[in-house]
Amino acid sequence: MWGNDDRKHRLEEILQREDHENDVDIDANEQAKDTIPDRDEDMAAAQATAEGFCVECKDQESFYSCEQCAEDFCEVCYGMLHRTGNRIRHSKKEIFKPDSSKSTPAPSVNGISASSSMGSFLSDETLVDVPESKVIVSSGSSTFGDWIIDRSKYIPMRLDLTERKLLRLLEAALNVSEYTDKVDILSYTSKSKRIIHQIKDLCAIISGLVVANDYRRGQQLFADKSFEDNEEFFQVIFEIGRRHKIMNPEKMRSAYGKLMYLLMDSNIEEIESTLGFSCVIPIKTVHGFLKERGGLDVLRNDLVADATKEIISDGKSRQQIQTEIGMKERAIEVLSKKYANGDLTPDEIKVCLYSIGDNHSFLRTNRDPCDKMLRYLTMFFQPNAIEEGLSLAIQSGCQGARLTHNHETQYWYINQTLNLWREIAHEMFYLWSLSDQDMLDNDYRLRDTGQGLQRLQSCPAVSKAMHTILHKAQQRAVYWVGSSVIHLGDSNVPNAFMFIDKYNQVARILNPIITTLEKIEEIAKDEGIHAYIRDTFGGVKHLRKTIVCDFFRMAFDGSGADNFFSAGSCIDGRLTSAWNWCSQIEKKPFFPIFLLTGFVGFDGEQWS
Repeated sequence: MWGNDDRKHRLEEILQREDHENDVDIDANEQAKDTIPDRDEDMAAAQATAEGFCVECKDQESFYSCEQCAEDFCEVCYGMLHRTGNRIRHSKKEIFKPDSSKSTPAPSVNGISASSSMGSFLSDETLVDVPESKVIVSSGSSTFGDWIIDRSKYIPMRLDLTERKLLRLLEAALNVSEYTDKVDILSYTSKSKRIIHQIKDLCAIISGLVVANDYRRGQQLFADKSFEDNEEFFQVIFEIGRRHKIMNPEKMRSAYGKLMYLLMDSNIEEIESTLGFSCVIPIKTVHGFLKERGGLDVLRNDLVADATKEIISDGKSRQQIQTEIGMKERAIEVLSKKYANGDLTPDEIKVCLYSIGDNHSFLRTNRDPCDKMLRYLTMFFQPNAIEEGLSLAIQSGCQGARLTHNHETQYWYINQTLNLWREIAHEMFYLWSLSDQDMLDNDYRLRDTGQGLQRLQSCPAVSKAMHTILHKAQQRAVYWVGSSVIHLGDSNVPNAFMFIDKYNQVARILNPIITTLEKIEEIAKDEGIHAYIRDTFGGVKHLRKTIVCDFFRMAFDGSGADNFFSAGSCIDGRLTSAWNWCSQIEKKPFFPIFLLTGFVGFDGEQWS
């Protein structure tokens, strides 16, 4: 055992040795500074190369300069960072852009008043009154032709007869395929081997169906040939499925998910090299089709507005409808004959014009319901006045609500949500193009999100576009109610496919409600039903107000998620709340009215 003096002496030796080692380390670091380049210089050089770009996202040109932060931001990042907190009091200065004032308004097609792409699709809107009730929209384009050309970059081509036959074969093969059941599981076997086996199995099923449908063509394609030899055929048939789904979101409900997950896996470098061929080609769009054949000038003709507009019969006489149909058909004939060339036939031009018309039909079905619900909101409610029994106020913990809003706050919360849904629906083709890009170009991880195993994948392109749409919606609002969090690539919205599928449900939610509201007066012509409505709900007008009030209160209350962390007022939580209301429709006192107006369910299934 050591004495106290020995311990003291030993401790002094240890301390002296540590001091000496520290001195050596300091000298070594000083010498290294002389031989290693200065990091600050490298960082400064890197920053210099990005001069003029936003310091936050680093890929957009700076638009505002914050005097307090002493940094330059793009329009979206500045709005997100300076929306709340102490930064809301910061003062900004717009950075001068020489070309920013040169753009001139471009008219919309069929009364569509929104932007065109991320430069056209997502640009600021400047509405100007012009004759014949048309709308001028500033989309960053100098002419109407440039505007519609930008729009056509994301409009898929309508399928022809041959492509529709191939589509039926693809759907049949996908319906019997067990791709996700075999691949997206936890297993000790090699996932690459399972993926390759399932892809080849699906290709074999498609090959067999082609032979069974058309033996002669099947012999030409597959006799003594491998899958690699028919790479172009499989690329085309998979592209047809993707294109058809974009134009018809209600179709291929389960088959599309299998298709996209298969293409995600086939795009992995290891899988593609083993297969020996690629399954993915770009989606055929109106712009790409016309550009390849030198026919883009057809879209610059002013007759395109008449040739592609949708004929709506509401409130029009038969003679007026026939006149509009005649004008549309004449415009299509003139354009198809005038711009036909050796590479572009009149029939192909007609298909392009019909495809643009299909886009207008899509918007009427998916975007216009948001406009109609906004009209009901402003018709039946005022933010500063409350009709007895029709208050929009909600209280957390009461009737399942997880938010607390007074009448005025709830009014603006609903108004902003519907406007945001409208913008998302209007830009859906553009967002779908970005989601296709995100799904096929990024890796994923298989994770249990609480709703089973899901493919968790980043969505940079969709996220960027969504933040731009949200920022513009916030700019138009006097003040923003609720959270501005957008769930993408997390347990709530695992990947871009889930995002697209989620927002395609908006029209499914709103259309049945609007149909019921519009048909109440019609069914009330029956004396028995009229008496039932009068005695139970106080009349037709009060019944409509009751239905709308219940929807606006309970479908926007922050409920729907399985926990309090996922519920609330975030961008995606608003849609989850609406779906929760739909699941409880049969418990509502006015549910018999829905059935009397022909309601068959929000998901297309008949109520028993």
